[in-house]
Amino acid sequence: MNETDAYAEARKFWKKATRYQDATDINLEFELTLHKKLLNIFHVGPYFYFIFNLTNGEIEYVSDSVTQVLGCNPEDFGVKHTLAHIHPEDLTVFLNFENTAVEFFSQLSPEKVLRYKVSYDYRIRRTDGEYIRILHQLVAIQTGENGSVLRTLGIHTDISEFKTDSKPILSFIDLDNKESFINVKPQTTFTPSKATLTPREKEILKALIDGYPSKQIAGLFNITKETVDRHRKNMLAKTGVKSSAELVGKAIREGWL
Repeated sequence: MNETDAYAEARKFWKKATRYQDATDINLEFELTLHKKLLNIFHVGPYFYFIFNLTNGEIEYVSDSVTQVLGCNPEDFGVKHTLAHIHPEDLTVFLNFENTAVEFFSQLSPEKVLRYKVSYDYRIRRTDGEYIRILHQLVAIQTGENGSVLRTLGIHTDISEFKTDSKPILSFIDLDNKESFINVKPQTTFTPSKATLTPREKEILKALIDGYPSKQIAGLFNITKETVDRHRKNMLAKTGVKSSAELVGKAIREGWL
């Protein structure tokens, strides 16, 4: 699944969370000031915060510290940027966690919606190519009728130094310390895509990324140039790209190797 498909699926979850209501205008600066105290309990490392509008699937505000954490400019950060940089193995994790969170909030009584913080983690690629582990936390800051969630305040914290295992964890934390749910088993609506490339194709792809032409690749693996060209043609067909340059770019962006 690519980031465009993932965004379309996520929009379906978020629309369900809003119960198909539109968010009304709010004073974003006032809301940030009101919730500043929450930032002190949300982070244990470099972090940035943002306001997300579920009704249109867009980030409405992001703090300048996003540059320190992800390396990108604030104006470049958004949901599509995030989905394009999530580690390929964690993209379905993100979707399953978001779907589970929507279901969790849909079962809460309206007065409890503002009490809970969503918390989970995943890997994301910085603009310098390095993957870091982000702790994603958010609370609802605007709700509609019957407890629908319209806007959230989110905080992304770099926890790479604190968490070294690769298993993402989803939790729902009660800010009133009454009833939290830790390490929740998510709904598995989405499953990871299986690798489509053979071991030999991956070897040739790595050589392409390193800048070798077909003739030199043939020498590296003691096969004919025609065999290399056939593998390259097969990889284009399997991955749905039109050129080797596009294949290499996609492989680098999505971390295939």
